[in-house]
Amino acid sequence: MTSRIFARTATALIFYACVSSYVSLSARAQQDVASAPPGLARPDVEFRIFQFPADRIPRIDGQVDDWSFVPESYAIGMDQLQETVFGIGDKHDKTNLDVKVKVGWVQGQNHLYFLYEASDNYWDFTHDDLHNDIFEVVIDGDLSGGPLIRQMHPNIDLRNKLDTHFLFHGVHAQNYHIFTPAQQKDWAMVWGSQPWIKDLPFANAAYNYNFRHGENGKLVLEFFVTPFDYAPPERSRAIQTTLQENKVIGMSWAVLDYDDEKAKRYAAFWNLSHRTTMYGNASDLVAFRLMPIETSLRKPVEGNWSFEVISRKDRIVSFRDRSFGTIDSWHWNFGDGTTSTEQHPLHHYSKAGEFVVTLRVQGPEGKDRRTKVWDVTLP
Repeated sequence: MTSRIFARTATALIFYACVSSYVSLSARAQQDVASAPPGLARPDVEFRIFQFPADRIPRIDGQVDDWSFVPESYAIGMDQLQETVFGIGDKHDKTNLDVKVKVGWVQGQNHLYFLYEASDNYWDFTHDDLHNDIFEVVIDGDLSGGPLIRQMHPNIDLRNKLDTHFLFHGVHAQNYHIFTPAQQKDWAMVWGSQPWIKDLPFANAAYNYNFRHGENGKLVLEFFVTPFDYAPPERSRAIQTTLQENKVIGMSWAVLDYDDEKAKRYAAFWNLSHRTTMYGNASDLVAFRLMPIETSLRKPVEGNWSFEVISRKDRIVSFRDRSFGTIDSWHWNFGDGTTSTEQHPLHHYSKAGEFVVTLRVQGPEGKDRRTKVWDVTLP
């Protein structure tokens, strides 16, 4: 097995031994790359990301109560993972390791929230380097696809140059090595040129566990991260991924399970993609859809609307109904003495002012209204 990272010191050699399976493509991994169809891995599978209502955003405190109302249908467990480094495949031994993951989002935020629950028969977390039980998450928010680490750069001549790290590594899709648990070190290692994305306001994490190194037990990890379409070393130039309902993003994760503190590498690489190279190639991720709020968490009818000023000079405003539920009548009061019963009216204000606009909606299951005070202000 030929490493694609050349360490210059003995310390570096020890460090990179822990990630040798990442930067050295095994015959199995090379076969994954050769047989990969265009687009995402597992094209017959689409996972769901739960939408939290705005008044129920989870606290990052390591507790599970904020997630108690999230349906179990959103949970992704060991049955969806395969071990692709040591040939274990789908032979899951839940007495050795058992994990469950739920992912959520909130309309209007560009954060992905995670609840990671894992039971392990041997928790390994005393080393200062990457020798640690790890939950590795890779996110491609805009489905840009392709390699995301310098060791897989399409130009072979650039793979071993550190300049490539800053220009390419993790820029269009991000890889988080999350330590489970993190003891006296940062909660994650961002495998890329932008370590700032693991800090507030872009990310945060909390743990809940009561075991010591080498013991068994259950760990709860709660965290959020911010996906980026463009994440260079300089955060001022970064572009966050805009999260919207029904948008599909690329994502996968792997659980690196260490069972021996003296071992140079982990004992298993359980991954959702079923391709080892998901760690460094965004085309090997799987599809996740940002779901609407579950119907059971909403009122039957909820009035809501948005607007856009088409011409400030001519005071022309486009209004759009954003109500939820079965609606069969709309009544707009534009705040200037005029009204409309259209669903999406275009209105011309004859004079300047600060307007109180109200939409009333009604349907077979009820009625509602939404007022916005002075949002519509025209010169």
